[in-house]
Amino acid sequence: MTLEPFGARLRRAMDERGPLCVGIDPHRSLLVEWGLNDDVAGLERFSRTVVEAVAGRVAVLKPQSAFFERFGSRGIAVLEKSVQEARAAGALVVMDAKRGDIGSTMAAYAESFLHKDAPLFSDALTVSPYLGYGSLSPAVALARENGAGLFVLALTSNPEGGEVQHAVRADGRDVGATMLAHLTVENAGEEPLGSFGAVVGATLGDLSSYDLAVNGPLLAPGVGAQGATPADLPGVFGSVLRNVVPNVSRGVLRHGPDVSALRDAADRFADEIRVTLESS
Repeated sequence: MTLEPFGARLRRAMDERGPLCVGIDPHRSLLVEWGLNDDVAGLERFSRTVVEAVAGRVAVLKPQSAFFERFGSRGIAVLEKSVQEARAAGALVVMDAKRGDIGSTMAAYAESFLHKDAPLFSDALTVSPYLGYGSLSPAVALARENGAGLFVLALTSNPEGGEVQHAVRADGRDVGATMLAHLTVENAGEEPLGSFGAVVGATLGDLSSYDLAVNGPLLAPGVGAQGATPADLPGVFGSVLRNVVPNVSRGVLRHGPDVSALRDAADRFADEIRVTLESS
């Protein structure tokens, strides 16, 4: 049975639980901070603890695939279980894998994460469009078929991103704006929210020169350890603030391994975001 479209499921989850997305980023330094070994056992303990703490209360969990892949097949097995347990607890899962390729290779990446019968099936996947937006067509098609979604890298907060995303095309529009325009087309007519979103950094400041009204969600990394706060979000996203999914990783994860402390940290961010939305 095909799921309800991701955009509709995300809108409902955001309205019911708030829009906070918590990252699951078990990199070496965090494992050490938690007193865990940098091995598969430590990885599993870390991931299960985060899922236990917050999957039942936040709208979205976002595992970073690379931190699981580095342990090979056993790490992927931990990722599979984490995805399944998070979804079973009611959280939507955005797989942060940033895949991007052409043709049959892109189709295979899509099947890995967006096919309903795949062990790593996730509600949405981050993708890179920098082999041309059209290269994402297999992922777009499979996402539609299975009620999943995509988050396309558009205006990222890393300094290196500007050399590509701010490059100006012959039509006078820069590449980042071009990606947003493609997403607007993908989401045309979708209600209450389209399933094809953009990754837009929360640390970028005033983005009023860009049309962020793509009728889809905007995944906003950078809140917490990277310097942005919930109070900064209105200044970045303006009239589309209600469609923003603020992502916090280290700002929550550094409070582990205590489940209550992780939960309290997530609740604090969620409350700050709620106050910001209510006052905007």
